[in-house]
Amino acid sequence: MTDTPASRPAHPIVVGTDGSAPARQAVTFALREAQLRGTGLRAVCAYEYTPTQHSGFEWTADSGPGTGPIPQQRDLVTQAVADSVKELQQQLGGPSVDVEIVCERGRPAQVLLEASTDACLLVVGSRGSGAWGRLTLGSTSTEVVHHARIPVVVVPAEHDTASS
Repeated sequence: MTDTPASRPAHPIVVGTDGSAPARQAVTFALREAQLRGTGLRAVCAYEYTPTQHSGFEWTADSGPGTGPIPQQRDLVTQAVADSVKELQQQLGGPSVDVEIVCERGRPAQVLLEASTDACLLVVGSRGSGAWGRLTLGSTSTEVVHHARIPVVVVPAEHDTASS
């Protein structure tokens, strides 16, 4: 059986990433799933600027104390996501996956839901880098599970058994 472009799924897998360890695990899962399905991957990072909350890619959040978002924030976040996905894809090996990077300013759950309207699967980590990071299921993954119109996979966080 040959894998022709006509037999490949047209709908990508969407994965949320914010630079956190659980998000990296979600990206790895999504890459494996995209390889198995022979489809593309859309890595989505939502970023917000507030003085008290940053994305997992914190170095992009502001240019110093008391300042607002830096003008190149979207470009920096996009590059950080691209570098992270490329690194994980190299670690995983196997067939190459076409990856689209989407970085949008806004609430993470809303950005993910909008980016997944044409997707076949939505993958998120169980928790991100937000203030509620110690919860079993974070606010973004909870909202996505309740409002997505496609299947959702919530990748559980791996626990460090050495420190537990």
